[in-house]
Amino acid sequence: MQVKLFNTSAKEIGALELNDSVFGCEYNEALIHQVVVAQLANARQGTKSTLTRSEVRGGGKKPWRQKGTGHARQGSIRAPQWVKGGVVFAPKPRDFSKKVNKRAKFQAFKSAISYKAQNGEIIVVDKMTLPEIKTKHVQKILDNFKLNKKVLLVMPEYDEAILRAGRNIENLTISTVELVSLYEVVSNATILMTSEAIKNLEEAFAE
Repeated sequence: MQVKLFNTSAKEIGALELNDSVFGCEYNEALIHQVVVAQLANARQGTKSTLTRSEVRGGGKKPWRQKGTGHARQGSIRAPQWVKGGVVFAPKPRDFSKKVNKRAKFQAFKSAISYKAQNGEIIVVDKMTLPEIKTKHVQKILDNFKLNKKVLLVMPEYDEAILRAGRNIENLTISTVELVSLYEVVSNATILMTSEAIKNLEEAFAE
């Protein structure tokens, strides 16, 4: 498979051959869904906690006698129906993590990135350089490609200038080849990558 190679002005300057073992894989929606769900679950802290009626301080004394007051019978002012009472089925700290085999994560990522490539949702630029560290320069690059939906910018390595200039753009996510996740791939409409990032990705995932 070949993709067009652009400069940051969105002018075509050549073509780039993609490795079929990375960008030519069959689309496996079920596997992608399984891995994305696991990634989102593993990101949950699971630290929320509230008190049940047995854990709320106070309420040991019956607020009034059982009969003859005209009130409904009550056993404790810490019952769930009372203000400052305990919570029914109170959430407690728990582990939401799901185990996914390394091979499954590997295949799911290649399946997703292949789908993007085959549907023209990957744009490759020769390099990403800015004349100065300003948001307007990153925005201009996105405007040159008419990218107004969610965009994932994948750099070959950490670039502080790009990160600082692009972090305030609402629909832009910036990552590196080493850190990019499957969720970032599937949740963004377009992936903008440098040719070096493509090369690094192929080295990491080629079989």
